[in-house]
Amino acid sequence: MNILRKRYLFALLAVVLPLIAGCTRHSKSEQYYLIATNTAVPYWKAAANGFAAAGLQYGVSVDTRGPAGLNPQAEVDEFNAMVARKPAGILVSVASTQLMAPAIDAAIAAGIPVITIDSDSPESKRLYFIGTNNLEAGRLGGRRVAAVLNGKGNVVFFSNPGQPNLDERLKGYMDIFSGFPGIKVVEDFDIKADPGTALDKAGEYLERKGPAKVDAFICLDSRSGVNVAEAFKRRNITDRLLIAMDVDSDTLRLVGDGTIDSTISQKPYTMAYLGLKALDEIHHYPVKPMDQDFALDPYSPFPAFVNTGVALVDKTNLSAVMKKQKEANQ
Repeated sequence: MNILRKRYLFALLAVVLPLIAGCTRHSKSEQYYLIATNTAVPYWKAAANGFAAAGLQYGVSVDTRGPAGLNPQAEVDEFNAMVARKPAGILVSVASTQLMAPAIDAAIAAGIPVITIDSDSPESKRLYFIGTNNLEAGRLGGRRVAAVLNGKGNVVFFSNPGQPNLDERLKGYMDIFSGFPGIKVVEDFDIKADPGTALDKAGEYLERKGPAKVDAFICLDSRSGVNVAEAFKRRNITDRLLIAMDVDSDTLRLVGDGTIDSTISQKPYTMAYLGLKALDEIHHYPVKPMDQDFALDPYSPFPAFVNTGVALVDKTNLSAVMKKQKEANQ
């Protein structure tokens, strides 16, 4: 009888102890930070929500920081300030890899895990990248432009040249346009971190007539599309193509009324949600040394890139996307 009781007790402990260990693994004393490029825009609010959801699930402390407006140096300053607090891990979207890479390397050298999301810094020693395949995002949009224009027309871009993710999107578009000699890129307009400048510049483009007429307007950032759409509305423009980026409510409304033809959807919530879980795993099961070259290691514990996916949203699938957003905001 005693032997049976002992076996039962050992069996019970075998089940219960892992559960207890799982419950006590996490602690509110574990602090994780998400450093965003522009905390004021809906895109980064969605990411912050994903970060917070994972933090709540794990029972750890999370905080989203960064400038309320695209300011690469301010973002680096915020990153460095959070590194000084010696957190359990940091997610960061890189506005300028030239500025951010040394800061990332210093954090890694100090034993703080750093994963990039949304916009990468492959030159740095970040552990890996979680986000959109931005080349594919550009190619997806490029195929749409080529189809709607029937392979012929003048095109302008609105972007922040030098921002890694936007530059990759531009390259993706150009990859597609290289197969359509009738599509001419007139300009890659630098919005200089202010999407509002797209309104006035779009108005200038819309005044061009004849061979100089601009047929397609492509926005590589998440907010210029709304401003270009306003320029269209003020002039009752219905014969030009406008492609936007991301799925904030204003952009989706304009897809619905036809001002914006389509927009490229990303998954910022997913990026930050997966990012927190990845950092937590590294914090509890650290890899040493952390500053080794994992990219060249065929036995690396980390992937090089986690692709969270892209999709083109137009009137055919708009209702499904809006339904998901409504559910998320309830």
